[in-house]
Amino acid sequence: MTDRDKDRTYWLDDPANVKKIVRALVAVCAIVFGADALIHKHGDFQVEHIFGFHGIYGFVVCVGLVLAAKALRVVLMRPEDYYDPDA
Repeated sequence: MTDRDKDRTYWLDDPANVKKIVRALVAVCAIVFGADALIHKHGDFQVEHIFGFHGIYGFVVCVGLVLAAKALRVVLMRPEDYYDPDA
C-alpha cells in the first residue's frame, strides 16, 4: 500500500453514506413486500397465497443457509498450518 492510498477515502468509509444505502435498501424491500398485496398469485399450493409468503420464505431460507454454513465451518475447518506443518 502506498502513501497515496493511505490518505484516500472511499465513499463507503463515510457512515452517512452507509446509512443512506441501508435506508434505501429497506425502503425498496418494503415497497416490494407491499406490492405483494397488489399481485394476483397463481401458486400450486395454498400456502403460496399468504401475504408476503415468498419474501418471508426467502428470508428464513437465507438465515438457514448462514447457520448451516457456520455449522459446516466447524466440521471443515483445518488448522492454520494444515498444508505446511513444518513452517
